[in-house]
Amino acid sequence: MQTRTPCSDYQKTKGLIYFARMLDKIRLNASGQLPPGYFVGVNDDPTAFDARCTRFLATDYDELVVRTLQGGSDEEVLEWCFTRGRKPSEEEIEIWNAFILKRGWRDAGSAELAAAQKEAGLGDRDDIQTWVDLHDAEEGRIPASGIRGDRR
Repeated sequence: MQTRTPCSDYQKTKGLIYFARMLDKIRLNASGQLPPGYFVGVNDDPTAFDARCTRFLATDYDELVVRTLQGGSDEEVLEWCFTRGRKPSEEEIEIWNAFILKRGWRDAGSAELAAAQKEAGLGDRDDIQTWVDLHDAEEGRIPASGIRGDRR
């Protein structure tokens, strides 16, 4: 079976970034199409985006997997999360989006990002400054975060 990378972190579901990617990884993993090496779930690393996203929505990851595989659009699954967990305000979604888009840029995740970038053979890429940039670069997309400048 052929593998397929998940959609970009930038894809929005009802204004929320990353959620579509998490669902895409769930679906691809269940069908055997997710390439090896992707973080899927919440048990391995509480700082992984899947873990952060399910905590943000106050939703159990394993229950989310079951609901996602039952079918429906990303929007329908997110509405399910809102009723089972919590529905963040527009401001909370704005803060979430900003956090995810900037994770790894001059913060506690910077060293781990630099190591992962180097391990991926992308250590010389100045356009990779966030985890979202790295995901896009690893999956053949041009990083588009808009966070630019030097690394002083």
